Amino acid sequence: MRAGLLQLVFIAVGLGLGLVVPEFTRGPVLPSRPVAEMLLATGFGVLGAATVIFSVLFLVVQWAATTFTPRLTLFRDAPIVWRTFAFAVGLTVFCATAALTIANRDEVSVVVPISAGVLLLLLLTLLRTLLLKAVAAIQLAPVLGSITERGRHNLDVLYTSGPGDMRGSGDPGGTRGPGDAQGPRGPAGPAGPGGPRSAVCWPKAAAVLQRVDVDLLAGAARAANAVVVLRVTPGTTLQHGTTVAEVYDGELPGSAVLRGLETGAERVFDQDPGLAFRLLADIALRALSPAVNDPATAVQALDAMEDLLRRPAPARSREVADRSGVLRVVVPLPAWEDFLRTALDDVIPAARNSPSVLIRLRALLEDLLSAGHDRGEALLTRRLAWVDEELGARFSRLRDALEQERRDEG
Repeated sequence: MRAGLLQLVFIAVGLGLGLVVPEFTRGPVLPSRPVAEMLLATGFGVLGAATVIFSVLFLVVQWAATTFTPRLTLFRDAPIVWRTFAFAVGLTVFCATAALTIANRDEVSVVVPISAGVLLLLLLTLLRTLLLKAVAAIQLAPVLGSITERGRHNLDVLYTSGPGDMRGSGDPGGTRGPGDAQGPRGPAGPAGPGGPRSAVCWPKAAAVLQRVDVDLLAGAARAANAVVVLRVTPGTTLQHGTTVAEVYDGELPGSAVLRGLETGAERVFDQDPGLAFRLLADIALRALSPAVNDPATAVQALDAMEDLLRRPAPARSREVADRSGVLRVVVPLPAWEDFLRTALDDVIPAARNSPSVLIRLRALLEDLLSAGHDRGEALLTRRLAWVDEELGARFSRLRDALEQERRDEG
């Protein structure tokens, strides 16, 4: 929707400039006929830029889907793609409008062709930026870096930031900080905390929960003197009839809760920190498949995973209060254990025939154990034993050599 609106804005701007710029009469003048021909040639020639944009888009999307993972949509959703296309359309509208405006005149100010030339240079600059981003989008290191950066940002925002970190410019009153969604503290009033008054189920076909508008939910809950406790996290696939939320204390229609949930066909980064781990695991799994057999790529993906797994262990929910400090919305969050399972539980069995990846997995788990994550020691120990078992079953001499090296270093 934002991409389409941006195109309409640029079309309107191009139309306005095409009507206004030819009205300048100061300065040198030129015969209008060759200027009009130049504008029409430039305008229709710029349409070829749209072909370049979509050709690059199709190439990068196909490359990313077959080389990395079909869930990787960083380039497709990059603002530079749709901004460049919108600018090209706006420039075409400007050139055509200006050419028609000066068609019946004898002379026109030199400002008109200069304006078209400046806009054309800006378009070339955007195309250069687009092509450089496309080149980065088909290379491993920049892709892993982009995924890690977005995952790190989401973890910081959702688990360590203050108010207004789920959607919009800020929630109505603030965020109380991480808490436990199992027993919500209801607003002060005659009802008080207790069992849920109602449950809100998903009434539509299956869809992915992409974003939660806590501003909208908190405002609706405050008006109804209620507490909304979500039971699904962004990134979850909502099946028909799934309980998505429970309403405590007040009476709040299910439609008011559903309006605060934005859904779509696929996961997005905005409020889904688990997506980064899913993408990194997908890249590692594809690299370890017999058809690709590229363990070095899997090792690089594990490097990126460790960077994210080293983040502080998050809480399980975020509580949003209104201006008076009364709890209104509880949003569940994925736990660190969920990230660990997504990152490693598919990769470990896939790496059984790759000693370099097993060694990297072992080092990753040992590093995380030494870092000391809350609630994570038992999970890490079991996976470390799993990796040692795979090493011992297939590469016993390598495991013995590693143990000997460790004893020598100790």
